[in-house]
Amino acid sequence: MKVGIIGATGYGGLELIRLLHSHQEVQTIQLFTSSEEGVSLSTKYPHLTKLYDAPLEKITKQAIEQLSIVFLGTPSGVSGQLIPNIYNENTIFIDLSGDLRLKNSADYEKWYGKKTAPEDLLAKSVYGLCSWNNDAIRSAKLIANPGCYPTAVLLSLLPLLKTNLISHEGLIIDAKSGVSGSGNKPSQLTHYAETTDATTVYKINKHQHIPEIEQAIKSCTGTVEPITFTTHLVPMVRGIITTSYAKLSPGVTAADLHKAFTDTYSDDPFIRFMPDVATLSTKQVKGTNFCDITFNVDDRTNRVTIVAVIDNLVKGAAGQAIQNMNLIMGFNEKAGLQAVPLFI
Repeated sequence: MKVGIIGATGYGGLELIRLLHSHQEVQTIQLFTSSEEGVSLSTKYPHLTKLYDAPLEKITKQAIEQLSIVFLGTPSGVSGQLIPNIYNENTIFIDLSGDLRLKNSADYEKWYGKKTAPEDLLAKSVYGLCSWNNDAIRSAKLIANPGCYPTAVLLSLLPLLKTNLISHEGLIIDAKSGVSGSGNKPSQLTHYAETTDATTVYKINKHQHIPEIEQAIKSCTGTVEPITFTTHLVPMVRGIITTSYAKLSPGVTAADLHKAFTDTYSDDPFIRFMPDVATLSTKQVKGTNFCDITFNVDDRTNRVTIVAVIDNLVKGAAGQAIQNMNLIMGFNEKAGLQAVPLFI
């Protein structure tokens, strides 16, 4: 199978290359660029020397039509305008940016501050939250790959919200990410001197993933209340940990929550429910497509604390995108995604 990557020079694109390189169903990976045509990727990233020395290609509809799958690892605001020019019935498109996730175009323009994708494109796109939307994913031609924070939040909350074991009202979510989540363009926020030895809160009550989380909760459960969602940057390269606080519904016990998680995810290849753990670390999922989840009930406050960890570049981006590809193409869902966590 031939696949293509548009935006191969970003961190998401590099992870796609790393994972697809060992995918048994992928024979050819073509790398495209809108700004660096003719440049060898291995020139920019020497770790790819003798692996990807070919020059980056110009994006043309003719070239895209020859491919089974195209991944778009472009910044927000790019793919929504690019896909209409290259869309065709021969190719499946998987967009890792936020351009196709929000069905309400006004929400996208409000939260992202960019021009929205065409309405017909938004109508075609399927939200690729694996484990919760697999049936729709399998028949999709255009996937909106979920954001990194929403993936961890939704996978850890939906089993309890869907069964009404926790209240939809008053959800508070504290999220922390490594600096790779900000991309590879230098900024003051991610400058080594300012990131090292510091934890920074940012986009307080204004993060663009808020409407995505709320939209997905409503889609999966039929109801939603506004959430409080706060994000932090921590001095590590990759990884996300989300800690969510929710009020238990009347009469609900820890055993009920345990059953909801095990009933939902017992056969899932990438979600590991871990009851009664003393610690949960981003290191235990580093470099993999796993999402690890645990919870603890506070009988004193009648609240539950739900914690999830993922690798933001894999389960939060490239890994879930490949999982979507596997579902669409009828491959083994774990193909290309069976790496052991890089703990050290």
